[in-house]
Amino acid sequence: MFLRRLKNEDGPFTDDPVLALNRFTNVFRASDRVSQFLIRLQYKEEDPSEIFFKTLLFKIFNKIETYCYLENEMEGISYKDFSFDKYNDLLSKRMLEEKKAIYSAAYIMPSAGNFFGHKMKHTNHLALIEGAMSDGLHLRIQDAKSLEEVYTLLLSLPSIGSFLAFQYAIDLNYSSIIGFSEMDFVVAGPGAKNGISKCFNSIGDYSYEDVIRLMADEQESECERIGVTLPILGGRSLQLIDCQNIFCEVDKYLRATHPELSGLTGRTRIKQKYRPINTPIDFFFPPKWNITSKINMLCPIRLKEGIYL
Repeated sequence: MFLRRLKNEDGPFTDDPVLALNRFTNVFRASDRVSQFLIRLQYKEEDPSEIFFKTLLFKIFNKIETYCYLENEMEGISYKDFSFDKYNDLLSKRMLEEKKAIYSAAYIMPSAGNFFGHKMKHTNHLALIEGAMSDGLHLRIQDAKSLEEVYTLLLSLPSIGSFLAFQYAIDLNYSSIIGFSEMDFVVAGPGAKNGISKCFNSIGDYSYEDVIRLMADEQESECERIGVTLPILGGRSLQLIDCQNIFCEVDKYLRATHPELSGLTGRTRIKQKYRPINTPIDFFFPPKWNITSKINMLCPIRLKEGIYL
């Protein structure tokens, strides 16, 4: 569906009603609209502290509209000009007066109220960001020797559990601050665990992470065995984070097609419906991957106008 949309924005992209009507992430995480926005803002900066600050600020809310709102109201976002009170007032206004959602519905953010004691969730999260910066977390992440160490450092943040710590580690790994292989380390989130439990009667003594790694390691031979085209993004095969995400999407898909499979959570419906966003996207991936030009070559006629996804 992703490749079809690159070449033809009018569709149809699938004859599967479940895929057509519901919201799913792209097979490759970095090609999602939110990840694309993050990667672009990361490479507008060279200062590691600014990259870390902007990444954490954006990802905690995980909503493009919220970041753009702050950027417009503050006439630019930077850590050197960060004001806890101004950001807090703006977010309160956005939510309470303008009645706009400031968090993405992609996943639930814990409030962190037990750690910081503020009434509003976003106030606690600004305190979390302020604390991480003043504690020099970005400096320790820069010195990390592995993606797992980055994950462990992020896990030390108040209210940030294993799922978010891993997602943020991947997000920071897109940037120039660190540059580890996405095949080095993986953490299975709740959705991936649910998907795996629906795919296998039992995984025996193996961990969920073992299953994800098996999928990544065997992707070429398995695609050949069952006669499907191996997913490739500009010469880049599925990484561990992509396989982790795919199991989440399999869980969602099976809620619609096989609701009798309760999995670990018992969810039986897909939360978000698909709604096209009529703003263009011009794909840009971390330069260290060397794949951006290969992706854009798939749709050379529409490069100047961007791609609608």
